[in-house]
Amino acid sequence: MDNLLRPIYQERASHPNTLAVIMIERRNKTSSLTDNFDAALLVIVKEADEPVFIKHYEFDQKTASLHVVTDSQIQEWILLGTNRRIIDWIVNGRVLFDRNEYIVELIDRLNTFPFAERKLKIGLEYGKLIRRYVEGKAFFEANQFLDAYNAVVHALHHLARIEVIDRGFHPETTVWSQVRQMEPQVYKLYSELIESHESLEKRLELLFLANDFLIHSKAEIGSAHLFEVMNEKDIWQFGELLQHPDLKHFTQDLGVMLDYLTDKGLINVCQIETKGQAVYHRGYSFKKDIDSDS
Repeated sequence: MDNLLRPIYQERASHPNTLAVIMIERRNKTSSLTDNFDAALLVIVKEADEPVFIKHYEFDQKTASLHVVTDSQIQEWILLGTNRRIIDWIVNGRVLFDRNEYIVELIDRLNTFPFAERKLKIGLEYGKLIRRYVEGKAFFEANQFLDAYNAVVHALHHLARIEVIDRGFHPETTVWSQVRQMEPQVYKLYSELIESHESLEKRLELLFLANDFLIHSKAEIGSAHLFEVMNEKDIWQFGELLQHPDLKHFTQDLGVMLDYLTDKGLINVCQIETKGQAVYHRGYSFKKDIDSDS
């Protein structure tokens, strides 16, 4: 395989724009890691016209894919967790080229997992957790139990990722094997949901009770990034929070997150006058001394 792919990656490695080249080989007959290709080549570049460029190759009854990805896209995937296999590729792939120890430093950063990044990732997962929980409750109350089940499974998955990140690790594609060792309580909830012989309605009812407690118990770490931003001034309107650069990745779930934290008394709401009579903007603050009736 190396001999066949060498002309492809050597050409890329010789370019000054290339930071690293990694090979990932298929480990099993069915491999989501490589999209069932025999090998995948990851070429990380400083910049490119497109953040992701992919080519497919075939030779001697073998297949391979070439992924040319910018450094900024790699960083975004790692930060947001939107490409779950990228960490596996970087950590477990075979490094064929590494300019100025780019990969060495990247792996070191992954292992260190700076606290600020952890706080941001937990906040993002917490927002998704709340959204799935709220969606699930709505489906449950409408007697749409299968849709509620799907939402709860996703909610538990986000809760599992929070547990892993909070312990200083990046969630893997097999996150439940991580959680089983780190937080048996959350793993037990997941097992009870999928393995219990109770009726689906009863399982969901019990899970919502447990989830409500666990979500509330994670409010401090889940909201830490948001509260750090809100501490910059006393009162925020929703649009101002949406425009804050440190909350740019929270756009989809910020509204439901604020509503949940308000309902739990962790964020206060005050009225801000508008030009309309008896119509007010909502102002948000997590400071307990803010009078919600002002």
